[in-house]
Amino acid sequence: MQVESFLELSDVRPATTKRQGETPTMNISTAVFSADVLKIDAATVAASLESQIRDIVLQRLNRKGVVIAISGGIDSSVVAALCFKALGTSRVLGLMLPEADSSPDSLRFANLLAQSLGLRTHIEDIAGILTAAGCYQRRDDAIRKVIPQYTEAYKCKIVLPDQVNGSAYPIFSVVVESPLGERTKARLTLDSYRGVLAATNFKQRTRKMMEYYYADLFDYAVAGTPNRLEYDQGFFVKNGDGAADLKPIAHLYKTQVYQLATYLGIPQEIQKRPPTTDTYPLEQSQEEFYFPLPYDRMDLCLYAKNHGLLPEEIASVMELTPEQVARVYRVIDATRAATRYLHRPAVLCEGVPEVPDAVRV
Repeated sequence: MQVESFLELSDVRPATTKRQGETPTMNISTAVFSADVLKIDAATVAASLESQIRDIVLQRLNRKGVVIAISGGIDSSVVAALCFKALGTSRVLGLMLPEADSSPDSLRFANLLAQSLGLRTHIEDIAGILTAAGCYQRRDDAIRKVIPQYTEAYKCKIVLPDQVNGSAYPIFSVVVESPLGERTKARLTLDSYRGVLAATNFKQRTRKMMEYYYADLFDYAVAGTPNRLEYDQGFFVKNGDGAADLKPIAHLYKTQVYQLATYLGIPQEIQKRPPTTDTYPLEQSQEEFYFPLPYDRMDLCLYAKNHGLLPEEIASVMELTPEQVARVYRVIDATRAATRYLHRPAVLCEGVPEVPDAVRV
């Protein structure tokens, strides 16, 4: 379903407006702007996606089925359920890919999903691969540049300051917890931040390596799980969780993914689980690590910005000031610009006519 069709569901009559220095946009009055603009007909959307998945996998990609990494989160659960309904039990493989820092809840919820669907699964613990590649050691070395007493017995996560009310130039900090439960927070230097990020990106790339191993083994395609908020804002690792053969829900706001989850009968425990990165040994929310607002309000801000609404037109609905909404808009623009590279395929210096989809300089 295209975004424009959501307007019809809330009976909005968009009017073309043009402000000085701007191109015409579609404007929605504050009298009708609400969370309802993200409501979908879940049954219709699910049926359409299931049909498209069958066509993409079996016809366009000429694969026999799909592999999907199931993390116990809402996005992978919905994609798994859609693929299961589209292709049947014999054509879908759910992979559980825990590592040393994974929350026990991830495996528990992934198993819960598999049991509820009757999904065929396989577990691959990737901790050994990550250890051999130096993932944990490289991360810890980077943290010790700002917290020298840090050891492998500690737990850690990296966090951003408040992006709505704080500095216009948010800088990551690392939070560590000693074996005695004492917490220390220190601002990361650019060098230490890059060290932590580069090391932890091993995790997503290793998981994707395992997904493609099983895809090659069974002649399957790999299904990706980003929702629109993550896809738009580059919340993925290039050639890691950003790599896939199809991404069925990349056009859907996370709020809409939850609506599909309810329709598809995803277990309530999974639906109620707070979104998490599940990347660091300390529990970390997506707002701490990436987004300036919780997903439901972030969805609305993204939707409003995509439809040309000014901050003052949505501020009261968002329970924010116009200045705060304007700051979120700036974060959206800045993140899009910074992560555009992640969406780009390899660029060729010269074209290859026989491969028409390749990208040239």
